[in-house]
Amino acid sequence: MGTRRGRNARRVTSRLAFAAAGCLVAVALAALFPQDGRAEELAQDSGSCVPCFVYGVRFGVLAHDVDHLWSRSRAEGGADLNFEIVFRRPGIEILGGAVLSNLGGSLNLAGQTSKAYAGLLWERIFGPHLFFNTGLGLALHDGRLDTDDPDRKSLGSRFLFRVPLEVGLILSPRYRLSLFFDHISNGYLAHPNEGLDTLGLRLGLQF
Repeated sequence: MGTRRGRNARRVTSRLAFAAAGCLVAVALAALFPQDGRAEELAQDSGSCVPCFVYGVRFGVLAHDVDHLWSRSRAEGGADLNFEIVFRRPGIEILGGAVLSNLGGSLNLAGQTSKAYAGLLWERIFGPHLFFNTGLGLALHDGRLDTDDPDRKSLGSRFLFRVPLEVGLILSPRYRLSLFFDHISNGYLAHPNEGLDTLGLRLGLQF
């Protein structure tokens, strides 16, 4: 009976947490657009096709389900192709950095867990050549929720929390090169919770 009550409590807590995370993501994405509903004018360069609320784009190749990191174990493999758009909004300045928002995805080339994600980032620039960012978001994945397959992760829930970490070089006002890590898991709000880590390099293009 106690176990059943505990499971029910975890389910309720999990649903509330994911609803809250979903609201956070929705607010972040809604903040990308003007309150009057009009599309913003194209940016700074009249010949550009990039909207002015786009901060940059990121392209990367990541090792999938890396061992001995946050999740502490490895089951899946292959490489991920990562693409992400970073937006200038909400643009709040805090602790010497700026709060941005993002939307992206990683495609696993071995046919294992892929994901789409959105959330908030906090980025700080250190001098002319270094930057760092981290954040919190929500990921939707196509992996296994609970499996006995030793080559797949049991992730417990279709929606997972996502925490990224990125540190890199500012090569020029236009280009960046970075070491990128991200972790997805349900934060022990569902069972099982094996989690999944990726690690690799990304090229950034600033606007």
